[in-house]
Amino acid sequence: MPLTTFQEATARLLSGNRTEDSHLAGGAALHLQPNSKRYSNDLDYFQDSVERVATAFADDRALLEEHGYSVQVELNQAGHIRASVRRGSETTSIEWAHDSAWRFLPPLKNDIVGYQLHPIDLAINKVLALAGRDEARDFLDILMIDREVLPLGALCWAAVGKDPGFSPRSLLELLKRRGKYQPEDFKRLRLSEEVDLQDLKARWLEALERAEAFIESQDPTRIGCLFYDPAREQFVAPIAEEQAVQATVLPHFGRPGGILPAIRVDE
Repeated sequence: MPLTTFQEATARLLSGNRTEDSHLAGGAALHLQPNSKRYSNDLDYFQDSVERVATAFADDRALLEEHGYSVQVELNQAGHIRASVRRGSETTSIEWAHDSAWRFLPPLKNDIVGYQLHPIDLAINKVLALAGRDEARDFLDILMIDREVLPLGALCWAAVGKDPGFSPRSLLELLKRRGKYQPEDFKRLRLSEEVDLQDLKARWLEALERAEAFIESQDPTRIGCLFYDPAREQFVAPIAEEQAVQATVLPHFGRPGGILPAIRVDE
């Protein structure tokens, strides 16, 4: 699990304060998987309201200081607080931020960190992040997500449900501008192994090609949804040629708080 030992201990301590409206998100939540290649520089806690940011920070700060941590606030504004948290010689950054309660799925309970944003919503947030900023860390994350969570095309299709200012096509066009990185861009990151730029480029071009084919195959009248396959109990990226899959998958739309997938009951 690519949290540092100190980050994991801190997250475990704060896990008791986590709730569905105050959960771990960002890179730390995305990279809890043991096979992840990238370490997060901080712990990001998302709250469903600006007011909840303040109360979550106050509760977490009290708990940290009770257990011998020092908390140095670096940014304190409505809906966003960042602090450097230290114990002994070890330190990490923690952020408490407001994010929309609109999501596809409810947060998950995790034995280590308490509640965390669902991997599908983490993935969709990353797609929107890479569209809006050209960061090597987001690029690496999207390649991992495309392989292990859900293909890029299905994420672009769903992401416009969270940000209706995009269409799946316009979002993909922004993503096509990414992927032009130098070796030093990755040397700034905390990685468990070196990256192969030629391999990354090949995988990125393949992901974009598959995403374009997926978007072109879908019904444009129902953008903004995920596709859930009850038989496999997982989200999928069906394309037009997969008629058997297309007939059984269910559209899954987001809402405030998220919702579990509907289950079709055959009569």
